[in-house]
This record gives sequence, structure tokens and C-alpha cells, in this order.
Amino acid sequence: MAPHPVVQAIIDLTAGAVGGAACVFSGQPLDTAKVKMQTFPKLYRGFLHCFMSTYRQVGLRGLYQGTTPALVANIAENSVLFMSYGFCQEVVRLLTGTARGEELSDVQKACAGSVASIFSSLVLCPTELVKCRLQAMHEMAATGKITSTQKSVWSVVRSIWTVEGPQGFFQGLTTTIAREVPGYFCFFGAYELSRTAFADHFKCAKDDIGVAPIVFSGGLGGACLWLVVYPMDCVKSRIQVMSMLGQQAGFLKTFMTVFRTEGVRALYSGLTPTMLRTFPANGALFLGYEASRKFMMEKFDH
Repeated sequence: MAPHPVVQAIIDLTAGAVGGAACVFSGQPLDTAKVKMQTFPKLYRGFLHCFMSTYRQVGLRGLYQGTTPALVANIAENSVLFMSYGFCQEVVRLLTGTARGEELSDVQKACAGSVASIFSSLVLCPTELVKCRLQAMHEMAATGKITSTQKSVWSVVRSIWTVEGPQGFFQGLTTTIAREVPGYFCFFGAYELSRTAFADHFKCAKDDIGVAPIVFSGGLGGACLWLVVYPMDCVKSRIQVMSMLGQQAGFLKTFMTVFRTEGVRALYSGLTPTMLRTFPANGALFLGYEASRKFMMEKFDH
């Protein structure tokens, strides 16, 4: 018997939070390298140079810079994402006339994930803004763009609130939504298609394919997401970091400026650490989500 919709929402929210935390701990150093390379592509020769110079200058702590807001961002985003994903699946059911117990197709699930990402963007944008600024603070000071640096999450939050007001936390929101909607269609689409392929191969239910196939499917979903939306993410990081210096241009203007002055390569700067991170991080995300959701569903089924 399916649990009550409120209980189902709480299960999805909790499972999303577990997955979000697993995702951060497994991929944070590579995420830090990504943001630094996106914002200052001329400062680093490549991923290893960025990784090693960060380690040499600031130590291991520098690679885990922004972990607290990343943790808050990921737990908040994935809680809202997977809870909304559950709701959006019900909406898709209604629109397509699918019966309640019946399985949705992989494309229908991808559409549900795409719409769910709009809700998670509202939570993600402010926390990502703080994370990106913390991660690029050392480079902003080193290149003389800012004179005083903020070392803690609280000092960055206070500075945004004082200088820019509440709307300052939503710098880059349009770009975040523009990134999330197509990105999560690919993310959930690839994840579900991969799980279906494994289920067909092993001749079992999608929920029983095992740990390695879930991790691989999650990683594949993440890889598809990043390959599609990476230039938009690069623009988002620029807007969020550079808005420290005052009013930053919008998505299209920033995109065209980077494209014209720095070329296409700058829009893909930091793709290596992102692709390296996607399999452990997104594999951990879906493993955490599926395992905790299955555990809670079994508890409520008894």
C-alpha cells in the first residue's frame, strides 16, 4: 500500500537530503577547482595546476572552501528537488491520464524532473552564491579586484545583506533556472534510461538492480547534465562572483562578453574537474537517495 501523500513527501524530502549530503562530501574539492577555473580561466593552466596551487597556497582547507554553504545548498536543493519530483510525477500522471500505481515512462519522469528543478532553483541560488564567492575569494584578492577578504560563511552573508539587500542573494537566478530546466531533463532522463537498461539486462525490477548500476546511472545522468548546461553554469559562476564588485550584467550580456572577449574555451573552463566529479558525486547522490527512500518506504509499508 502506498503511503499517505504527506508521508510520501516527507520520505522524498529526507531521501533527497541524505543524497545531497553524500554528493557534497564525495565531490567538494573538484567543485572548488571548477568554480575557480570558471571565474579565472587565465589564472590556471588546467585542472591539476588549479588543484595543486590551491593546495599549496591554502592547504586542504582551501579545497573544502565553501563546504558549509555547499552542504546547505545541496541538502536544500535535493530535498526540494526530490519532493517536487514526486509531486510533478503526480501532475504528469494527471495530464497523461496514467493510473496512480502505474509506472511512468522514462521521458515522462524526465519532464517531471525538469519542472521540479524550477522549485529547487529558488533554494539553490542564494546558497550557491555564497559558496561561489567563498571559493573564488582568494583569486579575487590576488588579482586586486577586492581589498578585504571574507573568510567565513557568515561574513559573506552579512556583506551581501548589507551591501546588496535581500535581492542580492538572487544574483544569477535567471541563469540558474536556465541551467536547471534543460539540465535536469537530461539528468533524470539519462538516469532512468540507464536504470531501465540495467533492469532489462538483469531481468529484474528497476529498484533491485544493485549498488554499482545505481552509481553508474547516477554518474551518467550527471555527465549528461553537465555536458548540456556547462556554458550556462560558467556564466552563472561569473555573475555570482563578479557581482561582489557591484551591479553585474545579466545572463545574455555576460554570456556574449565572455564569448567575444575570451572565446568558447572560456565557457568550458573547469569541465575536467566537473566530469571527474560527476560519477562519484552523482553516484553517491542517487545511492543515498534510493537506499534511504527504499528503507523508509519499507518501514511505512509494514
